[in-house]
Amino acid sequence: MGDAENKLLYLDQPGLDALNFFELKHGELPDIVAYSPAKAWLFLIEAVNSYGPISPIRLARLKELTQQCPCDPVFVTAFLTRSDFRKFVHEIAWETEVWIAEDPDHLIHFNGEKFLGPYAREKPAS
Repeated sequence: MGDAENKLLYLDQPGLDALNFFELKHGELPDIVAYSPAKAWLFLIEAVNSYGPISPIRLARLKELTQQCPCDPVFVTAFLTRSDFRKFVHEIAWETEVWIAEDPDHLIHFNGEKFLGPYAREKPAS
């Protein structure tokens, strides 16, 4: 985990080595890299106030950098407010997620095909 000034505020090097993660000197490193062992997902989270959203070019580079990693990457751009999100919505890459601190219980999925389907309807009272 890091920020714009210090990209390595907290670093679990043995954990990253076990995931065959890329060398951390790369400028494309997002603010937070988190791993879910239960799902074997690697979360690459960028806070927009430090760099910018995960754009199509940045997404391609992050996919390239994580190619040797055995887990599935999940790309997330984080915003403080919906207003901040609106400023950058045109730059966000497809096949990524958006999280807004103002509405922390929700994600915006930039694609839809992967999660396409109806919500469960409430059953009418009998």
